[in-house]
Amino acid sequence: MKQYEKKFDANGRPYLETHLTGLVLTRLPLLNKGTSFTLEERREFGLMGLLPPHVSSLDEQIERSYANFRSFRSDLEKHVFLRALQDRSEVLFYALLNRHIEEMMPIIYTPTVAQAVEQFSRIYRYPRGLVVSPENIGDIDAMLENTPFPDVQLIVATDNEGILGIGDQGFGGLAICIGKLSLYTAAAGIDPAVTLPVELDVGTNRKELLDDPLYLGVKRPRMEGKEYDDFIHTFVTALKKRFPNVLVQWEDFSKQKAFDVLDRYRDVLPSLNDDVQGTGAVVLAGLLSATRRSQTTLGQQVYVVHGAGAGGVGVARQIVRGMEREGLSTKEARERIFLIDSKGLILKDRKGLEPYKLEFAHEPSRVAGWKLQGAIPSLLETAREAKVTVLLGLSGQRAAFGEDVVKAVAANTPYPVVFALSNPTANSEAVPEDIYRWTQGKALVATGSPFPDVEWDGAPHPVGQGNNAFIFPGLGLGVLLTRAKRVTDGMLTAASLALADYTDGARLAQGALYPRMDRLRAASRQVAIAVMRQAVKDEVATRKLPEDLEGLLEAEMWRPEFLPLRRVPGK
Repeated sequence: MKQYEKKFDANGRPYLETHLTGLVLTRLPLLNKGTSFTLEERREFGLMGLLPPHVSSLDEQIERSYANFRSFRSDLEKHVFLRALQDRSEVLFYALLNRHIEEMMPIIYTPTVAQAVEQFSRIYRYPRGLVVSPENIGDIDAMLENTPFPDVQLIVATDNEGILGIGDQGFGGLAICIGKLSLYTAAAGIDPAVTLPVELDVGTNRKELLDDPLYLGVKRPRMEGKEYDDFIHTFVTALKKRFPNVLVQWEDFSKQKAFDVLDRYRDVLPSLNDDVQGTGAVVLAGLLSATRRSQTTLGQQVYVVHGAGAGGVGVARQIVRGMEREGLSTKEARERIFLIDSKGLILKDRKGLEPYKLEFAHEPSRVAGWKLQGAIPSLLETAREAKVTVLLGLSGQRAAFGEDVVKAVAANTPYPVVFALSNPTANSEAVPEDIYRWTQGKALVATGSPFPDVEWDGAPHPVGQGNNAFIFPGLGLGVLLTRAKRVTDGMLTAASLALADYTDGARLAQGALYPRMDRLRAASRQVAIAVMRQAVKDEVATRKLPEDLEGLLEAEMWRPEFLPLRRVPGK
């Protein structure tokens, strides 16, 4: 039985109808108003005497909650507070988050979420989402039937192996799914009642977790090979049967698995891998902004992608699509991209080369004549010998972009582009202040984590944050509103172009290549519109759209507001 249903009165005003009463009503986060239940609602739903006499406005609750938030000293304590608030009252949580998005974004997501992931078993408070493990996969059909809400349209699912820059974190990866879905709602207005975080707990190889008596996950080594493939297939098969059109975001899968799972199921269910596709799209948007600032083109640049995991290869692929739009062939575009991993520049003669890296591997003849100290070019040698102009960091390696590397890039162009994108903050490849100093203020800089403005030449220069939150919420909204049967490459490129166009000229002139974080919701609307138009163009939309897409967004986007409650007649 549905716990509640949204309806409209004779004048078209929305209200919520439910059969729940008393304390049970206050325990459902999407219905709980706390001290904002009206006197009439208190009488109707058996709440008299259970709440303080004063009926608070939502603004009053926001003010009280914000004061509590500011009273905590550490970022992790603030994260725990916000998560507890979300578990108590979704409307209040999102109303508070929307009002203070720039301040709270680093708390609910990167970089603080990395601490929450590492400490997840110790800060665990309240169940949220679905946990699928070897111990219950045989009951997956019944588990999906028992999800809290019957109309799931969006899932973020993780197997926890490639969390941010901190790797295998076992059960703690569920915190990432919860955080990502929070951003889908805050940024793009996707109703939290249609979202579901999913933990695919296939074990962990992290010894300290397996030895921790308080660890909440499955205590076994990670599934691999056929056992892993069968587990994922059983999950997807059941998901397709229960929610046949659900959009699945595969989150923090490691290296080859990220590509394999996406490729295997992208035509079974609408699928997105944010680490591969979202990262690529947000980086392409920043590079397009950089070309506006330098009055150049993508095809005039030479790129080093430092970090050849799912994110690095995803970025390289999206840059290729950007150059193809300018008229370059796929071959010509790939020749301008140099992919580097822990062993150095990726060349085709490397033994044991992973399949997903092969498309960006260069022939050994390409480096013939380079001045090298060893057999394989290093980052510094590649930057110098290949005349690199764009330095992209997705390695998770702190301080990987030293002064010598950045200066080598700056020697090749008047506008060196340096993106230090690894998260959390401690893993950033370089600090923006250093990059400005090493390049005499010439560099165009972006980071993955938030950094303060850099004072240079007597003026503040904001540092744009290349956060995937500028892409995936709007992309997801566009997919849901068009009921797209597939997430196409064209939709991702459209999202990149829309975000780049949204970054205003005044901010760009100051050096920031991305919008301010407090413009996240407005940016997501523009991304969603571009994605919807592209879905129609790519013939994957299954819903006929009106001409007024802005009006559609206005009508469909969920807003954090307390709606009137009415009791189901006869209950």
